[in-house]
Amino acid sequence: MRMPIFEMERMQSLWEHVVEIDLSESGVEPVTLSDLYALGLDRKMFESTPLGYSQTNGTMALREALCDHYPGATTDHIQVTNGTSEANYLACLLLLQQGDELLFESPNYMQMYGIPAGMAATVRPFSLLPERHWEPDWEELDRALSSKTRIIYVSNPNNPTGSILSIEAMERLVRSAQRVNAYLVADEVYQGAELDGQVTRTFWGMSDRVIVASGLSKAFGIPGLRIGWLVGPQEFIADAWAQHDYLTIGPGMLSDLAAQVAVSKENRKKLFERTAKKLGANLRYFREWASSLDGFLDYVEPRAGAFVFARYKHDIPSVELMERLRSNQDVLVVPGAYLGLENYLRISTGVPLDKLEAGLARIAKEFQAIRSGR
Repeated sequence: MRMPIFEMERMQSLWEHVVEIDLSESGVEPVTLSDLYALGLDRKMFESTPLGYSQTNGTMALREALCDHYPGATTDHIQVTNGTSEANYLACLLLLQQGDELLFESPNYMQMYGIPAGMAATVRPFSLLPERHWEPDWEELDRALSSKTRIIYVSNPNNPTGSILSIEAMERLVRSAQRVNAYLVADEVYQGAELDGQVTRTFWGMSDRVIVASGLSKAFGIPGLRIGWLVGPQEFIADAWAQHDYLTIGPGMLSDLAAQVAVSKENRKKLFERTAKKLGANLRYFREWASSLDGFLDYVEPRAGAFVFARYKHDIPSVELMERLRSNQDVLVVPGAYLGLENYLRISTGVPLDKLEAGLARIAKEFQAIRSGR
């Protein structure tokens, strides 16, 4: 098993802690441990907990709390993972074999584009169409479906576009998976990062061929705990637990304890409200900034997520543009090529407003230089 280099993650690993202004991040400004204490995490208990092994599939307390997010789910339907990335990885590990095919919604987070290569499986993309507010290209999807299809993968809300599938589109995707006896794997890590505060419906419960991956990294604003989860049929989750024991064994003890507080119904609501408030204010500023660029940027306004995916009107490749911004302006953004669509940039709106203002000013300066031929 040998995967290709994950270009976006490698770029961020190299530069996000080096540049002065990082606008490549896709989550909201993280909460602190003090914030979690304020939400009810027992400080004395937390700091006196022995740093031993936690239950490898997640403690019963955490899985019971997560069941509240997924109607009809029991603790046997949930596997706790080290981040949503491990959840996605486990889904591929369990469902794909040599010669199988994964249908990949594009643009998207490219993890699930790279993993199948290591399993000698094939990725067949289907497009989201900007002219239709990022609705799937249904004809392309239908052409890609075959008896070899094992997974249809989507992120909803979508990274990087911030689009949200309609209920009709969700149902159509589920039916497509059922038609070829495939699984619909839905990465829902941005559920709760909606700009209007209306939490997106989960795919969970729409079919017995649905598997959901999610975690604390994005809408909750707690990436540092590295807590994610899979929700799926009991037999699948039992298999996921078995594989998980060979990978990272279990989540950190303190991460599991802190996650129990974060995912409670009351605190989930508070954290999602915090996210929506921060993202709404920053998107308003981005909108004003983009309008001052004389049409150089074009974008479909996101409905969710801590970013804007914008098309720039120039023929410079997006990786080259990213490098110019990094070297000339000390600002890091994600090139569209690393997300499946050229001539786009993903620009974070999840950072503190003063950092966003400073970063966008520098980006505008570099755009001006490019337009002037410098």
